[in-house]
Formats: sequence, structure tokens, C-alpha cells
Amino acid sequence: MNAEMDLGTNKKAFQINLDRKRYGTFAEIGAGQEVARRFFQVGGASGTIAKTMSAYDMQFSDAIYGATDRYVSRARLQTMLDHEYSLLIERLDQKIGDECTFFVFADTVAARSFKQRNEAHGWLGMRFQSETRGAPSEIIIHVRMLDEANVDQQEALGIIGVNLIYGAFYYH
Repeated sequence: MNAEMDLGTNKKAFQINLDRKRYGTFAEIGAGQEVARRFFQVGGASGTIAKTMSAYDMQFSDAIYGATDRYVSRARLQTMLDHEYSLLIERLDQKIGDECTFFVFADTVAARSFKQRNEAHGWLGMRFQSETRGAPSEIIIHVRMLDEANVDQQEALGIIGVNLIYGAFYYH
């Protein structure tokens, strides 16, 4: 394993925060804002994060992204990516679009409930530009979380999300 591959999750988040070519939005529904939290915790997030949000309540989620039958689904994730990316480009492209590339990270997750043993799973995705004002690429993954404790599921989501973003930026 080379030194670059040996970076820990926090170091990866910090490296992204220091990369002034990357700027975007985090939209996370369900198991908390675990990916955005990582970027805030390591410092320098103001250089990376334009906006974070969590429409946890179904009525708020519907008001922002439209009504849906399933909140933890690929379709909901796709709607989130579409909506947030459009807003990002609309609000920032003319101002800073020639200086940086834009991205949206989104996830919609059902963590294990304390009331019942439901399936803990989620959809995570990212839409990102590889070059300024370039056409965006997209990555979408589905995860099943096997950890018993919610805190462990949240930790895993943060790690997966940071690694997804890091891989998109530096291995695309």
C-alpha cells in the first residue's frame, strides 16, 4: 500500500477541505449528517461546503424534493442530487464557476430503529465536475449496514461517504 492510500478518513476529509478547487453541498436524510460532520470536525470546511441540510421530517422532504412513496430509495437520492446540483449551479456558477468545480453529496438512509429490527440500509451518491464548468459525473451506491448499534452505523456512513468523495475527486 502506498502512502496516499494509507490516509485515514479524517486526513482525507481535511485534504479535501484544503483543496480550493472543490466546493459543494451535502444533503443527508435519515441517519444524521454523518458525512458533513466529518468535514466540519477536521477544520477548514468553509473552503469546501457551500451548504449542508437534512430534511429529516417527511413533510419537509416532500416540500423540497417532491412527494415519494419511498424515502430511502435510489429514486429519492436521484431527486436530491438533481435538485441540489441545480441550485448550486444556479446560485454559484456565475460567481465562482471558473475558479472551482462543484459537487453535491447526498444520502438517504434508514438506520436500525430502536423499536424494531428493520433493515438498515441507504443510498449514497455524488454528482461532481472533474474540471471547471465541465459536465458532471455521477456515482451512486447502495449500502447495507450490519452494525447493531446506531452509533456504529453512523460512524460507518461517515467513513463510506468521505471515501466516496475522496475517490471521486482523486481517482476519477
